[in-house]
Amino acid sequence: MSVPWWAWVAVMLSVAVMLAIDLFLHRDNHVIGFREALTWSGLWIAAGLAFGVVLWIWLGGEVAGTYYAGYLIEKALSIDNVFVFALIFTFFAVPASVQHKVLFWGVIGALAFRLVFIFVGAELLETFFWTAYLFGAFLIYTGYKMAFRHDDETPPDRNPLVRLVRRIVPTDARYHGDRFFVRVNGRRMATLLFVVLIAVEATDLIFAVDSVAAILAITTSTFIVWTANAFAILGLRSLYFCLAGLLRRFVHLHYGLALLLAFAGIKLILSETPVGKLPIPLTLSVIILTIGASIGWSLLATRGGVDEPTSRRPT
Repeated sequence: MSVPWWAWVAVMLSVAVMLAIDLFLHRDNHVIGFREALTWSGLWIAAGLAFGVVLWIWLGGEVAGTYYAGYLIEKALSIDNVFVFALIFTFFAVPASVQHKVLFWGVIGALAFRLVFIFVGAELLETFFWTAYLFGAFLIYTGYKMAFRHDDETPPDRNPLVRLVRRIVPTDARYHGDRFFVRVNGRRMATLLFVVLIAVEATDLIFAVDSVAAILAITTSTFIVWTANAFAILGLRSLYFCLAGLLRRFVHLHYGLALLLAFAGIKLILSETPVGKLPIPLTLSVIILTIGASIGWSLLATRGGVDEPTSRRPT
């Protein structure tokens, strides 16, 4: 699908404006409550759905359906991002007032990672047909790991990138408000908040590979894949503050996400066989039913209450 350059410019400018508005309205680093987060989540979701309507009017229902499928699968996978962000913030005891700033810059990094992966992945799929089998097998394996090894979490401070940064960059293991760098005794040092940001970026780099590969199983149109990712990721911060208190109830959600990744892998493999690409209505139905069933199962299983997570902080 060929998209004119001005469409790319318009989308990039729209994303930049929305990020600027978000940064301006949260410049005071206040603690974001549930009602504010819910309002912002509604706005971001409305923007994502509205863009699908624009595509429907401009390029037709099939393209819009493809976008919505990609948007939904990215939105679903972003819930797993929220789980990891909650783990990182709990582990490092990040003050609630500066969590939004970390997520804001984390989202910008996420958009950059995905833009690179999208163009590289789409080019590989278009040039070498066998990469569809590799990507498909990777998604199926990732789904298996998510389903059966979900509780095998690596402490954030043991992430190789985080350890490398702390070894190379002089770090003061304290928070200094919302600052990433400070001067201590005349020496410029990174703060613990910068270490948290690196932890968020490092984990999202891994998530970016999974989510981009999953959407490429639906379409190789870089414009559709990028916009679906961008509009889903833009609401990631508000989604975190909406769901942070409910995450402990989503005990079975990872099974649904694992099934979606495996389905995307199978879909990608089938696209290079006589079966061909599966219909978009079928894809949308599988995504909606899987997400709904796993969330419903989780809420039913935890309706009697679950234990509160414990907080840890690195020494």
